[in-house]
Amino acid sequence: MTDDIVGGLYREHGSWLQGWLYRRVGSSSQAADFAQDVFVRLLGVQHKNGRLPDLERPRAYLATVGRHLVHDHFRRQSLERAYLEALAAMPAEVALSAEELTLIHETLEQVDRLLSGMRPLVRQVFLLSQFEGLNYVQIARQLEIGERSVKRYMAQAFEACVLYVE
Repeated sequence: MTDDIVGGLYREHGSWLQGWLYRRVGSSSQAADFAQDVFVRLLGVQHKNGRLPDLERPRAYLATVGRHLVHDHFRRQSLERAYLEALAAMPAEVALSAEELTLIHETLEQVDRLLSGMRPLVRQVFLLSQFEGLNYVQIARQLEIGERSVKRYMAQAFEACVLYVE
């Protein structure tokens, strides 16, 4: 029955969503892929929770999911671009084997999945600490939050890391 609901949402809003996504990504094939992914996610939510969320404003919900998918896509592209630039800048004598490149790529994808699972503020605090080298006071100042909040977010981030590894 819920597949019928998702099918109905797709028939009613699928074209609109694809057009909305096209205006953001500029590619009709990419917009179609993202639109399909939105409805696949909706089916996943239904399967996980046993029901669909209350969709009083289905277009707003679909656009939010689509926006997150596009954001994640561009973030992964940026990460991959930075990785390829770093590889290109390496001296020839340090060149990595195909196996090493594959392992690095898989590791980066795992890091991306880990970070994607964190709440945005937790992720931002974690990245500022671990990649920017800021201390808790500097992070608190930059994000305009309390130092205790920074500590709490870092604890949540480390917990996510440990749970991800297990």
